[in-house]
Order: sequence, then C-alpha cells, then structure tokens
Amino acid sequence: MKDIAKRFVENPLLSPQDLAPSTEGLEITCLLNPGAFTFQGKTWLIVRVAERPKQKDGIISFPVLTNTGGIEIMEIETSHPELIATDARVINYIGNDYLTTLSHLRLLCSDDGINFYEPEGYPALVGEGIMETFGIEDCRVAEIDGTYYLTFTSVSPNGVGVGLRTTKDWKNFEKHGLIFPAHNKDCAIFEEKINGLFYAIHRPSSVDIGGNYIWIASSPDGIHWGDHKCIIKTRKGHWDSKRVGGGAAPIKTEKGWLEIYHGANEHHQYCLGAFLMDLNDPSKVISRTEDPIMMPLEEYELKGFFGHVVFTNGHIVEPDGDTVNVYYGAADEFVCAAKFSIKEILSLLK
Repeated sequence: MKDIAKRFVENPLLSPQDLAPSTEGLEITCLLNPGAFTFQGKTWLIVRVAERPKQKDGIISFPVLTNTGGIEIMEIETSHPELIATDARVINYIGNDYLTTLSHLRLLCSDDGINFYEPEGYPALVGEGIMETFGIEDCRVAEIDGTYYLTFTSVSPNGVGVGLRTTKDWKNFEKHGLIFPAHNKDCAIFEEKINGLFYAIHRPSSVDIGGNYIWIASSPDGIHWGDHKCIIKTRKGHWDSKRVGGGAAPIKTEKGWLEIYHGANEHHQYCLGAFLMDLNDPSKVISRTEDPIMMPLEEYELKGFFGHVVFTNGHIVEPDGDTVNVYYGAADEFVCAAKFSIKEILSLLK
C-alpha cells in the first residue's frame, strides 16, 4: 500500500493546549476533524472541541448538556458493576450509552492555512435542545450561492443524527434541526446543484442487516431529502472492511465528482481513500481506490486519545486546481494537514 499524502512539516497544526476551554471546570481533551472553508480571503476551520472535567482516580466524569442548555457533570465510580468502559470514547452505564467528552464547534482562521487563531466576534456553535444533549461533532461545510451549509453530527440519548445550520456571515445562523434522523452521520452536501437539485452523501448505520455504507440523496431545497441510494459499501478483507463514511464536499473534476472518504477495519484503524461519481448522476460510482491514499504513519497519528486514526471532513482546493489541502484529525486528538494532487488520486482509481 502506498501513502501519497504530503504532510505539513508543521503538524500537528493544533493541539488541545492551543485553545482555552469553553467553561470553567472543564479541560480540552481532544481537537478533532475540522470542516474547512474560505471566507473573506482567509482559510477557516470549524474544529470539533471535546471537553470533560479533569479525571480523578477511581472516577469517570463527563459533562452532559441539559435541555435548557446548562451543563451537568456525571460522575461514576470505575468499580461500578454496571459500568462498561473498554472504549475511551463511549461508556455504557446501567444499560445506557454516554460519551466520555462533550463536543462543540469552534471557528478558527488563518492567513496562510498553517497558523490558526480564534478571531473575535465569531461565536462557538454548541448543542441546543433535546437532540444535541451529548454535543455536536464533525462539521462539514458547503458553500452554495453565498450561503454556507453546515452539516454536523447531533448526539443525544435518542441516537446519532445529522443536523443542519446555515449562515452567510458566520455570526448569524439559521437552525434547520435534523435533516437525517438517527442513526446517521458523515453527511456532506455537494457545492453545486445538479440538474436543479441539491445532492448529499450520508452514512446510515445498520446493526443487524447491511452495514455502515455511504449513501446519496437529493433535495429540492437543501433541507428535505429523498431518493436515497446506497453507493459505497465496505469490502471484506480490505482496509475499509468495517465501516466507510464520506469526508468533505465532493470535488468537481473533468472526470467526475471526486470524494475523499474514510474507512476503518475491524481493529478500528482509520485510513483515507477516494471514489469518483458521474458528473450528471452522482448516484453512479465510476471508480474507487483499491488501497488507501493515506494511512496512520506518524507518531501524532498513531498515538493520542484514540490512536491509529486519520479522519477528514474538510479540505481546500488551491487555485492551481490540482493541489488540495486536506485538514484532518489525527489519533482523535490533533488537527493536522496534508497536500494531495487531484491528478495523482485520479490515477489510482480503478
């Protein structure tokens, strides 16, 4: 297998200690999976910030949003007989699942695409309402006709679904609720209408029949979605044998819509691959990479909050039309970036 990513020498670009916690009493555990976009001549990231209280010996503690927007801290003794805590990300307590951290979305900008800072006057996006009491995560950004569409994972005891907010200035947001109900995530909207329709890829999760596959849907308005079709499945014995999910908005090329996606195997090792969709009917997949185009290799990708992970839902295509800067989460803890050649990715499709 060949890794064709040209990692930024400055990686990691962002670590948990680079930002201040949102609330007194919490600390930032992870920075994850940023969406990426350009606005006012700058490169912007909308970073998932995961927080929890400082952990004490013998206790697992984590924050949960109340229905009114407040924060409640739950504390559980690690010796409790009805606690299952074998995963750093999720625990089960008395039959109920909880996230070990609470995530919100933070806006950062950069003049060079490398050094990021928090600008004044731009609000953080936090969970609101009963469908987001476990936080909001992994935002993808699509810009269409001056409106930015933010699709993100909404997490609550009811399940994991896809939420949508829109904005034109990144200071005022319109909330559209869930556009795909539980269980669904990894939703990215195409940045261009096709035959008058919006298109989006998304990832329903199946427990018993089927699997964690990539689907496509269309919409007349970007809010109400239908005509769902399954387009990419896991492959037994491959690097993407356990689950697959879309990355950022597909990139339009002469040969088709190019999507950089993530896949994981049974050992929860996450890599990146790519597939190509027909320009006029993106429900038709033309080709797909057999091997990953990027896999966890560097220390900051192998060791962190959850190691052996590279995961992207944000990229910026440079003016040359071939270079794409992929911003990605590494080991569920750091924000990093790597350059790819679109032509090189296309050459690997089969």
